[in-house]
Amino acid sequence: MSGKKRLFIETLGCAMNVRDTEHIIAELEGDYEVTKEIKEADLILINTCSVRERPVHKLFSEVGAYEKIKKQGAKIGVCGCTASHLGSDVFKRAPYVDFVLGARNISKIKTAVKTPKFVSVDINHDESEYAFGDFRSSPYKSFVNIMIGCDKKCTYCIVPQTRGDEISIPSNIILNEVAKAASNGAKEIFLLGQNVNNYGKRFSGNHDKIDFSDLLNLISKVDGVERIRFTSPHPLHMDDKFLQEFSSNPKICKSMHMPLQSGSTSILKAMKRGYTKEWFLDRAAKLRELCPSVSISTDIIVAFPGESDEDFADTMDVLEKVRFEQLFSFKYSARPLTPAATMTNQISDEVASKRLATLQARHTVILDEIVESMRDMVFEVYFEELRAGGYVVGRTSNNFLVQVKGSEELLGKLANVKITDPKRMVLYGQII
Repeated sequence: MSGKKRLFIETLGCAMNVRDTEHIIAELEGDYEVTKEIKEADLILINTCSVRERPVHKLFSEVGAYEKIKKQGAKIGVCGCTASHLGSDVFKRAPYVDFVLGARNISKIKTAVKTPKFVSVDINHDESEYAFGDFRSSPYKSFVNIMIGCDKKCTYCIVPQTRGDEISIPSNIILNEVAKAASNGAKEIFLLGQNVNNYGKRFSGNHDKIDFSDLLNLISKVDGVERIRFTSPHPLHMDDKFLQEFSSNPKICKSMHMPLQSGSTSILKAMKRGYTKEWFLDRAAKLRELCPSVSISTDIIVAFPGESDEDFADTMDVLEKVRFEQLFSFKYSARPLTPAATMTNQISDEVASKRLATLQARHTVILDEIVESMRDMVFEVYFEELRAGGYVVGRTSNNFLVQVKGSEELLGKLANVKITDPKRMVLYGQII
């Protein structure tokens, strides 16, 4: 029986939060082992998201529930982006919380656990060269941070207020981490950053100048790396060099996340996105020209303050022209500390709900047409997860989920699959 205490951790939000959770587990590994049972945990952590309002509400409902069922003496900690912007106010709303640790302060987790009512939410704290311990949720793929923070000033977004200024992680640190992960069996590397294709603009110290395209090329040459994914690139920085590297490098998976946010140039200006509808369409067309097999996913916010029917029609027009393979869409959610929250031309929830339903309904039709076109096609799939009933799932290079009959012998391996029954959420197929 292990003498370690037990850690339960819930992760809300994006892939960067998933990687932060892995860093927390690694830092505490000498003293704690992970459990899925809250009632037996000595330490309960919630790694939070604040991009939209719902995860913030979920935080306080969750910690309240945990307080009622936790064992005597167990500690509760709030980490991540909501911790960054609420700070000690967390204690006012949930006095039973033991510590608050912001998204740029994960390296302080050991101190936080040992210090009553510890608060550290400095968004300027620099962890870009901190040597975190090594822990990965999956042996088959590896998340790797390539930058921290964000320099963009999008008027709807709270991230710069929770993760601080953008700093790139030195390429030698990234390459060493990639090599270690690959040597331990991770064939797929997933690069993380708020605006990955702005990589290399600023480092903490003196380091060789390198851009994202060059970094991708270097990572593709690391022994054992067979697939490279990344999120999220910014449409503003999708220059021809980047699109050429993406399209021509066989190690780079052919799925691109292009966060549109709005199809209206006037709304994009109000959002301070830095590009126009025409620029976005040009980059998407160039991408599909260079890489016909690419799948393009996007984020769209409907009912941003001041969005007219004509502005929404522009968004629908981009949807028709690009035909995104995946869509993450939301009603505008006012976030604290953001300029858009104080704009006077807010859109009613009734209008927002109608626009969101219209957008999602049309995309569903487009997606059904796309997946049906994949019937009888053959894709190379990297398998990474077992499913009930004797199934294994993995992803194609262009990021479609594929499920086949199989066993754990397929995990961590690539195989060709013929799609026999394509569905919206998963493509069913047979190994050939």
